[in-house]
Amino acid sequence: MGWLFAVSLALQERRERALWRALPPIALGHLLALVAVAVPLLLLGSVLPLQPVATVAAGTLLAFGAWKLARWYRHPRWVGMKVGSRDLVLWSFLMATGHGAGLMVAPALVALMGGGYEAGAGAQGREALAGIGVHTAALFVVMAAVAWVVYRWVGLAILRTHWINFDLVWAVALLLTGGIALARAL
Repeated sequence: MGWLFAVSLALQERRERALWRALPPIALGHLLALVAVAVPLLLLGSVLPLQPVATVAAGTLLAFGAWKLARWYRHPRWVGMKVGSRDLVLWSFLMATGHGAGLMVAPALVALMGGGYEAGAGAQGREALAGIGVHTAALFVVMAAVAWVVYRWVGLAILRTHWINFDLVWAVALLLTGGIALARAL
């Protein structure tokens, strides 16, 4: 949802430049949320067999998805619209963490750490971190494209009549990913 925040800031300032200024800090916050999950996962994967690591990651995804599904209608509203770059990084980190973005990539990281589930398969940590970089770059490109299209042509008025509850969609995505990851781990 970083695109929405960037568009809101641009509309508030009445300058497209505000949109482009907001996107890098939002992507950085998202990246930091992924790294906060990846580093412990990579450390565990380097000393433990990957099957239990993968099973715990999948179970955590399922539990978090169930919790999000039970609370899909409660979105945090604590942040205002007068924010700087540091505020955007912090907001993005907290939102990505709170929505489980780091957890969502855990199964992919386990797969990148080693095709099998043998002990010490975490040696491929650089590939996993490179995968996070590719993920963040893709997030940035898609977020920028959506923000620009909404800012230039669509406008936020469409959200009044065509809103999609992304918290509910995200909860279901967490559950699906957790289920697939658990099936793969077992």
